[in-house]
Amino acid sequence: MIIFDQVTVLYDDTAEPALRDVDLTIEEGELCLVVGHTGVGKSTLLGAVNGLVPHFTGGTLHGRVTVDGRDTAHHPPRELADVVGVVGQDPLDGFVTDTVEEELAYAMEQLAVPAATMRKRVEETLDLLGLADLRHRALHELSGGQQQRVAIGSVLTAHPRVLVLDEPTSALDPTAAEEVLAAVTRLVHDLGVTVLMAEHRLERVVQYADRVIHLPGDGRAVIGEPAGILRTASIAPPIVELGRAVGWDPLPLSVRDARRRAAPLRTRLAGHSPAPVRPAHSADRPKLLSARGVTVSYRGVPAVREVDLDLHQGEITALMGRNGSGKSSLLWALQGSGPRRAGKVDVTGTQGGPTGDPHTLSAADARRLVGLVPQTPADLLYLESVKQELDQADAESGPGEGARAILDRLAPGIDGATHPRDLSEGQKLALVLAVQLAAAPRVMLLDEPTRGLDYRAKTALIGIVDRLAAEGRAVVISTHDVEFAARAADRVVVMAEGDIVADGPTADVIVASPVFAPQTAKILAPLPFLTVEQVAGALTTDGHGEARP
Repeated sequence: MIIFDQVTVLYDDTAEPALRDVDLTIEEGELCLVVGHTGVGKSTLLGAVNGLVPHFTGGTLHGRVTVDGRDTAHHPPRELADVVGVVGQDPLDGFVTDTVEEELAYAMEQLAVPAATMRKRVEETLDLLGLADLRHRALHELSGGQQQRVAIGSVLTAHPRVLVLDEPTSALDPTAAEEVLAAVTRLVHDLGVTVLMAEHRLERVVQYADRVIHLPGDGRAVIGEPAGILRTASIAPPIVELGRAVGWDPLPLSVRDARRRAAPLRTRLAGHSPAPVRPAHSADRPKLLSARGVTVSYRGVPAVREVDLDLHQGEITALMGRNGSGKSSLLWALQGSGPRRAGKVDVTGTQGGPTGDPHTLSAADARRLVGLVPQTPADLLYLESVKQELDQADAESGPGEGARAILDRLAPGIDGATHPRDLSEGQKLALVLAVQLAAAPRVMLLDEPTRGLDYRAKTALIGIVDRLAAEGRAVVISTHDVEFAARAADRVVVMAEGDIVADGPTADVIVASPVFAPQTAKILAPLPFLTVEQVAGALTTDGHGEARP
């Protein structure tokens, strides 16, 4: 179905090719997972399948890519639209209509699908992706996860033979991600659709893959069975890392298979207490933010319902919950810029600085109390270079450490002349953090910061938020990434329909939920281990070498 024949892609502004001598075949009805660190060429590989590379991106393509017998060098994307459906990382970039139902029908209109067939396919897709209640909603009113499901649905209605998905679950909560992946696997097994998928959250998708394409970073692409590729790959989900740590062979790829293998390991770990993921803090940490009765609604529809929340100095809180539960609305209400129908927020400032409710203060004073990084950090970047962004932040923030110095701590080596839009997702996040931290806020709010980050970048982000907490700030991270929350947070707050339904230490909250539990916790339950690092530490102190079953 998809054939790469000695494909090399070289962009004009780079010395080394993004892809080098790639030679592979993806069969009909196969789900193929593309893995690798950020910037190794995954998007280039995906873009070559429907002709975006090089027709849209530029550069030079050597070799030959054929899809269902069509050479992409001679068929631009519009001539492949009936056979290849593409969903990019940012769903908003692909929307062309105003409402959910219109967006689902748009691709079929362009392909002249009969009206009766269009209506039937729209209804099927609404049910398949759980969008029936949103059919008449405006796209801009949806949460990020809801938009992602609509973007996938708008491609599925055209019934493509090849489906290319770039980070399809990055904005979805665990339950919604499972629903989307279940729908994708049904397309593969029931209809023979060929799926090529790039995804950083491998723990969600690797068990569904027929084969894995690993891009190690030198332009090559290595394809093979998932367990074989992931045994030595530079990137792997926690379940594979655990298998490597304890010497399992072959490696399990699902929690079910791992639990079957883990009985001896659970027995061996039964006498060990896991080391704390984060250092212990005193119970009397000063309170930096107190919110009481915070209520947010849009056109009479409540998004946040009378929420009470306290944030303490040096504490990292993970804010979790399904898509549309009110997480982003709460963060914007705490920051002061978002709408708030009722309630009060009180923030303790530094000595001599502003104190009070950010909603009632000037924008400059509010920034010194609470900083917020939105779901798409690039929304806050509007100048022509990194240096201009940093200089503007310093001008607005007044005397302080300086945005450049902060950026060099977070992500050293970024050239000031670089355009912000040319940075990687991790670098954009670091730049926006530096811009916000230049104002030295006591409270830092991050909305879905792990979206688009690989495991290595997430580890770097954990180091960043650890430093923020060590500096005495309160940090709140809204996230659907349960593995990240298990490694990064002292405390987890779970929202549902605008209410806080759980609030407590990370281990207590996420282990008690089958939805929010990380893979290690599921495999080793009822033992209280959350991360592979905790298991490895316990095995080291055990002194018996590898824990083979």
